[in-house]
Amino acid sequence: MLAAAAVAVSSAPASAEPGDGHLVRYTLRTAAPADFKLNYVIASPPSKQAYNADPYTYLKSEVVVIGPEQPWVFEVTLDDPEWAILTASTGVHAMQASPNPVCEIEVDGEVRVHQEGPYTAHCQLGAW
Repeated sequence: MLAAAAVAVSSAPASAEPGDGHLVRYTLRTAAPADFKLNYVIASPPSKQAYNADPYTYLKSEVVVIGPEQPWVFEVTLDDPEWAILTASTGVHAMQASPNPVCEIEVDGEVRVHQEGPYTAHCQLGAW
């Protein structure tokens, strides 16, 4: 969990093991400091059935704290980048402005999806 916290407060990307696939970069930015529950794919499943049978083989879930000057970035090599997904959600805190999270998924250096919302952000590619 300490490594995850280091990723959350650093703009340097964390990385999974490189392979022969496509470089996928997940990025989450926010307008105000907040804690976010993240879910993101770290390995391409061979099929939707394989994913459904054991999702945490392919999906990572963690809580991070980020702020305007501290984006969360994670890079992974996926055989099939269409499996890429990043969801970020935060609880509503009384007397706090909405953090306005913004997520992006890049594949091989090209931004493929960009989404934002007041409390949640959801970026996904085609396999979902």
